[in-house]
Amino acid sequence: MFENLSDRLSGVFDRLTKQGALSEDDVRTALREVRVALLEADVSLPVARDFVKAVQEKATGQAVTKSVTPGQQVVKIVHDELVHVLSGEGEPGELKIDNAPAPILMVGLQGSGKTTTTAKLAKRLADKAGKRVLMASLDTNRPAAMEQLAILGTQIGVDTLPIVKGQDAVSIAKRAKQQATLGGYDVYLLDTAGRLSIDEALMAEVEAVRDVASPRETLLVVDGLTGQDAVNTAENFDSRIGISGVVLTRMDGDGRGGAALSMRAVTGKPIKFVGLGEKMDALEEFHPKRIAGRILGMGDIVSLVEKAQETIEAEQAEKMMRRFQKGQFNMNDLRGQLEQMLKMGGMEGLMGMMPGMGKMQKQMAEAGLDDRMLRRQIALIQSMTKRERANPQILQASRKKRIAKGAGLEVSELNKLLKQHRQMSDMMKTMGKRGMLKGAMQQMMGKGPSEADIAAAQARMGAAGGMPKGFPGMPGMGGGRGLPPGLAGFGKKK
Repeated sequence: MFENLSDRLSGVFDRLTKQGALSEDDVRTALREVRVALLEADVSLPVARDFVKAVQEKATGQAVTKSVTPGQQVVKIVHDELVHVLSGEGEPGELKIDNAPAPILMVGLQGSGKTTTTAKLAKRLADKAGKRVLMASLDTNRPAAMEQLAILGTQIGVDTLPIVKGQDAVSIAKRAKQQATLGGYDVYLLDTAGRLSIDEALMAEVEAVRDVASPRETLLVVDGLTGQDAVNTAENFDSRIGISGVVLTRMDGDGRGGAALSMRAVTGKPIKFVGLGEKMDALEEFHPKRIAGRILGMGDIVSLVEKAQETIEAEQAEKMMRRFQKGQFNMNDLRGQLEQMLKMGGMEGLMGMMPGMGKMQKQMAEAGLDDRMLRRQIALIQSMTKRERANPQILQASRKKRIAKGAGLEVSELNKLLKQHRQMSDMMKTMGKRGMLKGAMQQMMGKGPSEADIAAAQARMGAAGGMPKGFPGMPGMGGGRGLPPGLAGFGKKK
């Protein structure tokens, strides 16, 4: 998401921040490049023009050009303006579901991912908000649409309205309302039918359903890969139906992200959620500040910590911390760390959230630093016996050959893994002795600094141009930037 735009803007701001002093011409030249970058990212022309005009008014005064760090001042102004463009009313992901049963109407074109998004939202409300949710499919046109929602409901453990053949959308909506009231549900989701293009029949049907259900929220689901057409769709739906928010799907693809930047500015409606994959938990709240940070290569430490909290169980984390403090770190622990990285989005996902690391993703891919490498290393650990995993020191030549053969890999890759294990083990011992490990674990489990503290630390790291000094360098990347200790051996060739 936003990869191309992020690359272009990073290039522009790198040149700005390297200059000691800035003239107003320098700022204007840079902002021309920003405008081109926005247009290439499929941001609508009026939005791009207004954005650059707003930044230029704030960035060409004496306060900026004569400041100690003019380049950083311009970056901050662009960041603040990005947040303004992306922000809508209310908190990110906030839904009006106070009066039970609260109806939520899901609308959109065919193929935008309405049914899958309905199930994702239902799972989110059930798991994170503790709501009792009912889903109902109003799609009487698409074959097996109702069955699809019923199957998804079974997968995620959420109730669906029983299918009655021959009923129209309005009748199903009335039955869903009655079922939700009698069944004691907190929320019921109405998945409406889509069409290949906006037509009068579609709008009339959705209007009739809206009048019957009186939804607390009307969410428009649009495909993020459709670019400017998504904005036109949102305008049409808002003028006829009246939408309260937008859900952008397929934002994990290679789309240019312009729809997200234009959507709020053109329609005035907030983007509530973004879909980032096919899995039922791949729905995230849309946080303007965090997205702006990612676009400008500042990372997103807050989301990284939140992902860690979601995927690490508190009891398991406490157990790990006690072992690490004693200097105990075996191959089972390393496998747990590698699996954790995959759960949190893999190498690419993690690097995109770490300040200053976004620019290095292509170099990392070239150096062989990707999820396949993590899976190969997990395969090597799984080829070991229980005793070997607990005591990697006993691994001699014959054992190494057997393990490598069992994983279908070379002994040299196993040697790299063992070296990495030794580095991480040494690091854990050092951190345990200094008491740093407990603080790090508390932060991950939500007992550490507040979101404001993390954001401040993230800003400092972004301003400094990346990760703190002293982290081992990665092969072929230079500049002293690199991965955290223990990952330094990744991708090195013997």
